[in-house]
Amino acid sequence: MGNLATLLEKSATEYPDRTAIVFGDTRLTYAQVNGAANQVANLLVSRGIKPGDKVALSCANLPYFSTIYYGILKAGATVVPLNILLKGREVAYHLNDSNAKAYFAFEGTPDLPIGDAAWEGFQATDSCTEFFLIKLDSAQPAPLSPPEFFSPLVAEQPPTFDTVETDDDDTAVILYTSGTTGQPKGAELRHRNMRDNALMGAELFGANASSPDTYLCVLPLFHSFGQTVIQNGGFAYGGTVVMLPRFDAQAALGLMLKEKVSFFAGVPTMYWGLLAALDESVDVKQLAENLRVAVAGGAALPVDIHKQFQERFGVTILEGYGLSETSPVASFSRFGQEPRVGSIGLPIPGVEMKLINDDWTDVEDGPDAVGEIAIKGHNIMKGYYARPDATDEAIKDGWFRSGDLAKKDEDGFYYIVDRSKDMIIRGGFNVYPRELEEILMEHPAVSLVAVIGVPHDSHGEEIKAYVVKNKDHDDVSEADLVAWGKEQFAAYKYPREVVFIDELPMTSTGKILKRELS
Repeated sequence: MGNLATLLEKSATEYPDRTAIVFGDTRLTYAQVNGAANQVANLLVSRGIKPGDKVALSCANLPYFSTIYYGILKAGATVVPLNILLKGREVAYHLNDSNAKAYFAFEGTPDLPIGDAAWEGFQATDSCTEFFLIKLDSAQPAPLSPPEFFSPLVAEQPPTFDTVETDDDDTAVILYTSGTTGQPKGAELRHRNMRDNALMGAELFGANASSPDTYLCVLPLFHSFGQTVIQNGGFAYGGTVVMLPRFDAQAALGLMLKEKVSFFAGVPTMYWGLLAALDESVDVKQLAENLRVAVAGGAALPVDIHKQFQERFGVTILEGYGLSETSPVASFSRFGQEPRVGSIGLPIPGVEMKLINDDWTDVEDGPDAVGEIAIKGHNIMKGYYARPDATDEAIKDGWFRSGDLAKKDEDGFYYIVDRSKDMIIRGGFNVYPRELEEILMEHPAVSLVAVIGVPHDSHGEEIKAYVVKNKDHDDVSEADLVAWGKEQFAAYKYPREVVFIDELPMTSTGKILKRELS
């Protein structure tokens, strides 16, 4: 099948008049989405973008995301989706690291000026030569000076395009993820990685193009979960994707009723929000009649939320597990079976999982045996872009080591125990302490810092920084450092709490003992 864009093209051929995307009052058919993606491909080719080139995209959950995403793929290029919360310096890093040659960015809102951060990052990058600013006001005349506006440029392009044939092993998407070694790394995902993972919908959820689902898209599309399970998985089976740019429980419930949503995917905090928003004004009976599938990932789902959702909606939430490096789905609870609460399920078809020790040896089976999850199969990335050493550390003989510790029961169901990395999961977003610590150390008042995650009711974890202060900066307060961090980091990353401390607990070899901080 080759190019990942064939998921869209096949549905556009078979169901041209079927609604592919709903956004507010806008309803786009498969033929329209495919035509718009063709226009994007033509624009890129006209600007000299060649197969294998990297093209970055910063966009909220809007129809633009999908049309540009598939347009990049059609041109034979690689999509580099960026988190819309990134600040200018972070955008520049990602553009440079991925060698992106072109960049599409949505203007954003006054509260979240995505376009401003994107333009700042683009201007600080030499390798990226094309920048297209997406403005909702398409009637706005094109500017005489940069940045160029997307809509008038793409409108000039023909809606037909011969999709570039790609090899199954060519890179379709680079998803940025971090490790404990600092800066984010780009996971290179092949066309077959992403395509095969999206096509799991039939076996995992009973997806069927003759009886298509209506998906509520509240998971960010720049993230692998929303991209594969909602967008690519929905388009693969001729479904309708209802887009909501930002999760709001009341708005989500309203759309679920209005559009008769049958498939919902979210992180645990979203389920927590939906349940909290249910009141007399919500027709829960109708919601429950429409809803066929509910899936969760990103963090462990509390037992109480499982029970409440089952009681109110009559639907069992299916928990899954995966990482950017695994396209992302690696394991899932089985549709139609009683859930094992707390379990991330069984490996998906075509994928193997096992528990290993630090030295890659297999952990001996046993009810209390704990090991690091290793994964092998069609979903494993090609490697980390331009980082052969990091790739070699992560992948051995086709097995990818996840960094997550788990147990396995006698029936083969896996249960996450802990994370062997220091990663913090805040509201479903991965936050890596080392990256924050390196930037915080740039502040003149900071002598030493340790960033940890602390339990939080709605976000799962909150970010806390313990700081040993330089003695000659007594005028700097904890609140000052919080405010400074807010300027440096994406909104989900900066420490909400800073605590000054005389010294950090350490081992005899000088390593900070984070487990003694709370």
